[in-house]
Amino acid sequence: MTYDNPTQDPAARAARHEHGRQILDAVDGEAGARVIDSLADIAPELGHQVVAWGFGEIYARPGLEPRDRQLVTLGMLTALGGCEPQLEVHINAALNVGLTPEQIIEAFLHSAVYCGFPRALNATFTAKKVFAERDLLPLA
Repeated sequence: MTYDNPTQDPAARAARHEHGRQILDAVDGEAGARVIDSLADIAPELGHQVVAWGFGEIYARPGLEPRDRQLVTLGMLTALGGCEPQLEVHINAALNVGLTPEQIIEAFLHSAVYCGFPRALNATFTAKKVFAERDLLPLA
């Protein structure tokens, strides 16, 4: 598909957004919807692109399973640092697509080798918050 621009056919634009929204809802659930909704009054086009392109195009690709996409995403957000709000959404998504809390923590431990302890710790503490909210603590 081509880059989604606001001058394209409105029906095609709406269809791409709907397709992306279905994937966003399946992967991120309410947390993803909250992120998109929070953009409505400041950057609705950014919200549209996250849904239509990010989820409708990229997350919809057949090359990786949703759980593998989330592992990659968790690693990249950890490496970037300063992405804890997005990391929180994607930790929830990782749980939604079948990763266990133990696998998520193992991914953050592994990231310490490549990203350093401060970023691995920040990611782990973000996971702790999500796990507490989902009543998944303590881990064995």
